Amino acid sequence: MTPLRHGDRSQAVRHLQTNLNKYGAGLTVDGHYGDATEAAVRARQLRLGIVADGIAGEKTQAALAGEDCQRLLQNADLVNAAQRLNLPLATVYAVNEVESNGRGFLNTGQPVILFERHIMYRQLAKARDQSDNPADRKRHADQLAVAHPSIVNPKAGGYAGGVVEHQRLGSARVLDDIAALESASWGAFQIMGFHWQRLGYASVHDFVAAMSADESQQFNAFVRFIETDLALHQALTARNWASFAKRYNGPDYQRNLYDVKLNRAYERHQSCECGQKVPA
Repeated sequence: MTPLRHGDRSQAVRHLQTNLNKYGAGLTVDGHYGDATEAAVRARQLRLGIVADGIAGEKTQAALAGEDCQRLLQNADLVNAAQRLNLPLATVYAVNEVESNGRGFLNTGQPVILFERHIMYRQLAKARDQSDNPADRKRHADQLAVAHPSIVNPKAGGYAGGVVEHQRLGSARVLDDIAALESASWGAFQIMGFHWQRLGYASVHDFVAAMSADESQQFNAFVRFIETDLALHQALTARNWASFAKRYNGPDYQRNLYDVKLNRAYERHQSCECGQKVPA
C-alpha cells in the first residue's frame, strides 16, 4: 500500500478524501492531497489515537478502514517522548517519520526483525564472563561459522527479509539462544538486541518480549536509545540533523539524504499542534 502525502495527486487520494468525508471532513474530492486533506488526515489520526503525522500510510489507511489500532504507535507516545527528552514535538515527529521503517510488525503478527550473522559471530566469539576463555570462544565461533555460514559469519549478509528472518533467527537460537536474540535488530526502529542492558532491560528475553508486544514498546526502546547516547540527544536538541543522522545511520547517511529528510519533516511538522487535544 503506497503512502499518500502532501502534494500527491491520484485516484487513491480521491478515495482517501471520500473516506474522510464519511467522518465529516467536508473535503472537495479532487484527488489533490493539499493542506485541507492533510489537516483532515491529522484530525482523523488524532481521533483514532494513532500518530498524527498527516501522512496516510499503510497503518492509517487500515485504521480508516476499521482495523484494530491497539498495537500501533500512539500519538500520546510521541507527545510523552517529547516531554521526556525535552524536545519540540516536531523534532520527535520528524525522527519518527524518517527513522522508523513504517511498521513494527509483519502480517503474521511477528515483530519486524533483521538477523545479522556477523553480529552472531561476534557475540559467540566474545567472553561473557570471567570464567570464559577468549581463545576457546573464538575457536567455537569459527567452528560454527564453517558449519553454519548463513547464520554465523564474520561478514555481514545473507538477508532474506520478512518472515524468513525469523526462520534464520530460529536456526541461530538452536546454536545459542542469547547470542541469537542479541544479533537481531527489532521493531520499527531496528534496535539491536545486544543493546538490552544499556537500555535498562532485565535481560535480552525481557527486551524481546517488549519488542513483541506493540509499537509503543518498540518506540520506548528507541527513546531509551536516545536517552543513553548524550551526543545523539545533543544533536537533536540543537537540530543538527547531519550529526544526528551520521551517528544514528552511519557515515553513509548523506547517500540516503537522512539529514535533508529530517529537516524537511521537522519544518512540515513545526506548525502542527498534534499533541494538544483531540478535535471535537
